[in-house]
Amino acid sequence: MRGLIALMLLAASPATAQTAAPTPTAPAAPTADPATTARVNELVGLIGGTGDFQAYFSPTFHAALSKDKWDAVVTQVVAQTGKPLGVDSFAPSSPWSGIARLRFEGGIVTVQIAVDPTPPHAVTGLLFSGAEVAGDTLDKLTADFRALPGKNGLAVYLLGDRAPKLVAGINPDQAAPLGSAFKLWVLGELAREVAAGERKWADVIPVGPPSLPSGMTQSWPAGSPVTLQTLATLMISISDNTATDTLVTLEGRKLDAFVAAAGTPGLMPILTTRQMFAIKSAPNADIAASWAKATPAARRAMLDADAARLAATPLDVSLFSGKPVAVDTLEWFASPRDAAGMFDWLRTKGGATALALLAINPGTDATTRARFDYVGFKGGSEPGVLTLNYLVKRKDGRWLAITGNWHRSDADVELATFMQLMSRALVLTADAKLP
Repeated sequence: MRGLIALMLLAASPATAQTAAPTPTAPAAPTADPATTARVNELVGLIGGTGDFQAYFSPTFHAALSKDKWDAVVTQVVAQTGKPLGVDSFAPSSPWSGIARLRFEGGIVTVQIAVDPTPPHAVTGLLFSGAEVAGDTLDKLTADFRALPGKNGLAVYLLGDRAPKLVAGINPDQAAPLGSAFKLWVLGELAREVAAGERKWADVIPVGPPSLPSGMTQSWPAGSPVTLQTLATLMISISDNTATDTLVTLEGRKLDAFVAAAGTPGLMPILTTRQMFAIKSAPNADIAASWAKATPAARRAMLDADAARLAATPLDVSLFSGKPVAVDTLEWFASPRDAAGMFDWLRTKGGATALALLAINPGTDATTRARFDYVGFKGGSEPGVLTLNYLVKRKDGRWLAITGNWHRSDADVELATFMQLMSRALVLTADAKLP
């Protein structure tokens, strides 16, 4: 649904000028503009409560994140890691952006930052994207998960020759809303069809009717021809909803059969994102009420009977303006165990292309990514729903699935807070002793 793509609190990265190199030599390491360095140093005071919140961030950032929400995020960070002490290091990715490692009383917090190139060089994007908590343990992590308001789940599974083995977690068998993470099953069915010789990654089909963002293909000319691999790449790496819907429609009833065979019949029938948005819209409240109580077979019959009505429903982006909409009854649902099982299927049967697509957007900061030989990722969100799911290969060659969810029906949930927790899960499992 909402895509966890750039993993920034405000996805408004500044434009930067590029000068072509006269020869094909390796590019020089980027250097931060002094204004960017100054903003990084000011961040410590801002987190500590002495900075000027209004002047520090750009107007577009303020439009996306209120002072109250900022204070809530900072409170969570400080609760986990103590007071901020200083900047440990800053690695620029351009003159106006990069990754800072901030030193706190209880550990190191990784922050992604983007700064406006034009004066007064306000910060346009910021995310607390990783945490290394001193003396952290999986027990401490699960306790912090339990303290989250609403409902949540966390599971770490060891993957091998047999069924996934639970290493640690809470509520691993409890189904939870997935948001865009349901696209893992869409990728799985496509990979199955390719492996069976029913399709090729290079097959070309037209892009289907537009859905709401996230993504880009909703703005492309109608019927633009693209390969299946392109659609799958956009679906997984930037959570493109229109690309996803094109694949779901192509797979049809085969997708339901795949979901059933994967052991997640509760996902049946898998809705397109456009169908989900349409059913959640006010004009279709009667369909939403019936859907919540219907069996999978009855739901399929409803989709067939109301196909024209749903296709004609105007999609309103304000539907997801910050208030959860039927997240407990109208979503894609699966448990952490289900997600781990889907990752394991993709690892063992999905083929090299599927694994490569999962690794395009690792869903974490570069420092955490470097702890592993491989990181595959798919997240999902809408107001009130967050899920972050990782398939990792450790340096010792062992594979793990790490999957977490957090949802509440009375208020939105904080991406930065949840990413901090999931980053801790990654750091802890990178070197932990395993059974």
